[in-house]
Amino acid sequence: MSESDFSALRERMVVEQLERRGIDDQRVLSALRSLPRHAFVLDEDRAFAYEDRPLSIGAGQTISQPYVVALMTQLLALEGNETVLEIGTGSGYQTALLASLANEVHSVERVETLANTAKERFDALEIPNVHVHVGDGSRGWPEEAPYEAILVTAGAPRAPKPLFAQLAEGGRLVIPVGRKGGQILQRWRREGKTFKREDLSPVAFVPLIGRHGWDR
Repeated sequence: MSESDFSALRERMVVEQLERRGIDDQRVLSALRSLPRHAFVLDEDRAFAYEDRPLSIGAGQTISQPYVVALMTQLLALEGNETVLEIGTGSGYQTALLASLANEVHSVERVETLANTAKERFDALEIPNVHVHVGDGSRGWPEEAPYEAILVTAGAPRAPKPLFAQLAEGGRLVIPVGRKGGQILQRWRREGKTFKREDLSPVAFVPLIGRHGWDR
């Protein structure tokens, strides 16, 4: 497929999968109109990159369907000056989207091969404001805290306590919480020492493995 073919598929994705389902943050929509999702999937899946479904990226992990990526990003309400923490780099697609909307992104990935592949993609696409770290994402990344926004792209049995400690005043944490087979998307906001929770839509993510997540 040509780049013009991918561009047409990307525009259809934005209109039919995102705008029609309530994604209305214009910064998010604009970024997704230009971000080449086909560059973040396996070569054999490039033709399916803009379909309304997750795709395998190897190592037992997936790239989420476009709507879920857009929804979770919209819930962070990014304005452009934030330092963001992402738990679960995966393919790097969600990371790249965050990088286009925030000042700086720190992303923690448990699987070293995925982290290295994502770094190669960021270099190829000339995305300079992403820092990928290999480690237990359930611990967050305290070295660069606090964060105005934290996004977790794996399902946890509960929101990990270290992430609350790393959230800045007024910051937002978006995370899937529940059992391994399905979760509820939650958004937490920090107001001083208080954290307020909203329960949003049902989702299904791979498990968050780590000390404050699920056992391997």
